[in-house]
Amino acid sequence: MSKNWITSFIALVSLFATAGALADKTHMVKGTVVSVDANAHTLTLKGMDGKTSTAPVEGPAMSSLGNLKAGDAVTVTCRDNDKGEHQAVTAIAVDKGTKY
Repeated sequence: MSKNWITSFIALVSLFATAGALADKTHMVKGTVVSVDANAHTLTLKGMDGKTSTAPVEGPAMSSLGNLKAGDAVTVTCRDNDKGEHQAVTAIAVDKGTKY
């Protein structure tokens, strides 16, 4: 086996291990859309606890930004860091007919 092949294999395994670890660090949040900034890729939500917070939106969730408006009830999936702190919104589902 060549050294380059082994190095590439190790890098690929590391990439999949990292992606798997990130995929496991998520949580769901239900809330009401306060505002959407499609240019800045951010979403401001009022959570069930009444607190308002703005978060960056990434990945496939960015395609949902154009369909959201203030007052929409949503459930978002949030990516967390190793400490469990919220880092970004990765998925958005509109909860039609629901008020939070």
